[in-house]
Amino acid sequence: MELRVQPLAQQGEMVIAVNLLRDLFEIRSRDGKEAIAWRELSSVAFIPPPSSPEAAATPPKSPEKSRVLILGGTGRVGGSTATALSKLCPSLQVLIAGRNRERGDALASKLGDNFQFVGVDIDNVKALEAAMEGVDLVVHTAGPFQQAEKCNVLEAAISTKTAYLDVCDDTKYAWRAKSFHKEAVSAGIPAITSGGIYPGVSNVMAAELVRAARSEEAGEPERLRFSYYTAGSGGVGPTILATSFLLLGEDVVAYNKGEKIKLKPYSGMLNIDFGKGIRKRDVYLLNLPEVTTAHKILGVPTVSARFGTSPFFWNWGMEAIVKFVPVDILRDRSKVQKLVQLFDPLVRAVDGIAGERVSLRVDLECSNRRNTVALFSHRKLSISVGYCTAAFALAILEGSTQPGVWFPEEPEGIAVEQRNLLLNRASEGTINFILNKPPWMVETDPKEVGLGIYI
Repeated sequence: MELRVQPLAQQGEMVIAVNLLRDLFEIRSRDGKEAIAWRELSSVAFIPPPSSPEAAATPPKSPEKSRVLILGGTGRVGGSTATALSKLCPSLQVLIAGRNRERGDALASKLGDNFQFVGVDIDNVKALEAAMEGVDLVVHTAGPFQQAEKCNVLEAAISTKTAYLDVCDDTKYAWRAKSFHKEAVSAGIPAITSGGIYPGVSNVMAAELVRAARSEEAGEPERLRFSYYTAGSGGVGPTILATSFLLLGEDVVAYNKGEKIKLKPYSGMLNIDFGKGIRKRDVYLLNLPEVTTAHKILGVPTVSARFGTSPFFWNWGMEAIVKFVPVDILRDRSKVQKLVQLFDPLVRAVDGIAGERVSLRVDLECSNRRNTVALFSHRKLSISVGYCTAAFALAILEGSTQPGVWFPEEPEGIAVEQRNLLLNRASEGTINFILNKPPWMVETDPKEVGLGIYI
């Protein structure tokens, strides 16, 4: 039997019924058939209903006719974001900003009359401020963010009183952006840093796991683990390659029972089951901003993040780079760009074979031994990253974000009652999206303890 996902507005009654069925299956399983049936049912990408009737009754503002400036719009992430916005909210006026006019004009022509290319150099403050004139939201996708010394786009947004979003995946940059919180409050502008796929959607998934555990009195959250997988470069090209190399030059920050610890990059390998369509993959420690934000904001004492890729020899290559390439090279953006130019042709060739599947798994362990999982898998990172970023952009335009600079898991960044809408938009086209379920519902080979009960 084929099960199809319904739009968010049509899911409420279905979700309640499904949750009741879940309880019956978990409490009164008599043989293996019920558990197997629920495993199939759990593959449907549904979102839990809002936490309260009052929250559900508060509609977001309409973003129609808003003007959005996408910096890095001619790149893979920016172009994907523009494409997603054209589908989610066709009435938006979108400026695709970059340095490649030919590519920008071609994309704008493809997406329609509401899209226009503008040439902008993000290192030119005056040009940035001029580009933001009359703009409601600026989306900064012009990475990599590692080793960037200034938050000049955010500063320009504050100066021009323009709402702000970036897809930063660097811990230092994210906290540097956060340091402008008071200035953003004074200017009255909402801003979110690290609002992409991971970090970004993964943070919101983690926040929902923690919120559900505490609201259900399921014990105190003790351990949170982020696991990410991307095939090849994920179709995102040189940007993710440069980001990966730069991250290999950073000590990994993790937390163990409340204590901050530093670990070697691309170490601590775990074999993680990402469920159907991805299956089991090796993942390795990396220094990612969601570790620190989840520890400090969500109050989870033990937090770590890992990433893995395929084919398997790319992981070996990453380990070799950590071992043999001097760290001063990996911390120098110009030298890393030369490495990217060297490896990029080979990466593109392998991408044609490896594909560009992506998966996010978030595991939460609580004090009463209750474990829950969130899972997000898509066939194409190059498409999915656009929908994830666009979901954050629309949330800001709809008034979900308060003035100030926020991380995705902060309720002032994405209001709790608006998280479902954001996740529904971000999960467009996923092959698997599951939230707040026991691990056996995700894994490809769950263990049966008897009587059709799986763990």
